[in-house]
Amino acid sequence: MNNPKKRGKSLFRTINDWLHLWLGLVSGIIVFIISITGCIYAFQKEISSVTQPYQFVPVEAKPYLSPSTLRHIAELHQFGDKAGKPGKVINAVQYPGKGKAALATYRDKKTGYMMVYLNPYSGKVLKSKALEKDFFRIILMGHYNLWLPREIGQQVVCWGTMIFVVLLITGLIMWWPKNLRKANVNKSFKVKWKASFKRVNYDLHNVLGFYVLIGALIIAITGLYFGFKWVPKSIYWVTSGGKQIPERRGTVFSDTTHIPQQTALYSPEDSVWANLRRGYTNEGSLQITFAQKQSDAITASYNPQEGTFYKNHTRYFDRYTLQEIPGKTLYNKPFEEGSAADKLVRMNYDIHVGAIGGIAGKCIAFLISLISGSLPITGFIVWWGKKRKAKDTRTKTQNLKGGSPVIVASSLAR
Repeated sequence: MNNPKKRGKSLFRTINDWLHLWLGLVSGIIVFIISITGCIYAFQKEISSVTQPYQFVPVEAKPYLSPSTLRHIAELHQFGDKAGKPGKVINAVQYPGKGKAALATYRDKKTGYMMVYLNPYSGKVLKSKALEKDFFRIILMGHYNLWLPREIGQQVVCWGTMIFVVLLITGLIMWWPKNLRKANVNKSFKVKWKASFKRVNYDLHNVLGFYVLIGALIIAITGLYFGFKWVPKSIYWVTSGGKQIPERRGTVFSDTTHIPQQTALYSPEDSVWANLRRGYTNEGSLQITFAQKQSDAITASYNPQEGTFYKNHTRYFDRYTLQEIPGKTLYNKPFEEGSAADKLVRMNYDIHVGAIGGIAGKCIAFLISLISGSLPITGFIVWWGKKRKAKDTRTKTQNLKGGSPVIVASSLAR
């Protein structure tokens, strides 16, 4: 009985495998940089806590200094006799929580975003630094923009991430049919460490890629949230049953018809801060953003949970009447009052970095990013090995066709 002919790949599989190969080669370096910078940034908070002692202060049985007092101290330290003049003002003061230094921030035209750490009890300046020079900020810029101008780099990162999503799907299609067979279970789900380098490398690409598939898809899609406006809109539309996502950034204004005839002897920001502290605990982080223009409102942001951002609650207050002004964004109401779609969108960043699962979640995100960064390398080695093998095969075939009878006989004997 004649043996049946071995069927070739279908057109669909041929196209799928071609896409996986060439999209992988095109986006490999981008995926590698995004993944490795994500790995490094995963434990930014934990590492910074050790390497930046100025973030902490001893707890004292004294009240905190008010936002306006800390603002004045920081301005004198940074600007000297120019303090308070246009472009020489502190924009916000943050109280990160018990045992932590207060933080006064502003933006400088030359150095960018500036941070001044102060003892919230005494007002002593502990450290002043430009955020752009911080190691983890540099890593983050590589993750967001590949250290390119933002308008260029962010698009490259976004499309590189989109291609990575396609690679994960095409990789699963390549893996799926042959690896579900019972005879292939071991080699499909286990790395054969005692095999040749070529086989181990193939297993690292094939097996580890399968294990991180779901996690890598989640991290990639939550990353696309920051680059493509249609991603958060689509996520919200699907999870809310067809509703439009609220605006991501809202602007509110103070009522300028209530401007007092004479300058107040007190700081309205201090009043807002004092009132809010009665309802919030010192365990959370409270930031007061000062009103700069006459029509600006006072912004207060409170985050009750350290290490995550999804519970952050932002509120606005009229700088003249101190009345609260309703906001329209997702963050202008407590997390618990949001719909399922609201909560999912608010949790996007914390899901992306793994912080939603605490230290265990960060470890998982770290491993997924590390393996994702290895996939372009192991995939390139697989492709290069096949390319060399094909080249060697063609060389041997040409030698057999064009060589002397003795060489041909010798080759056939081998």
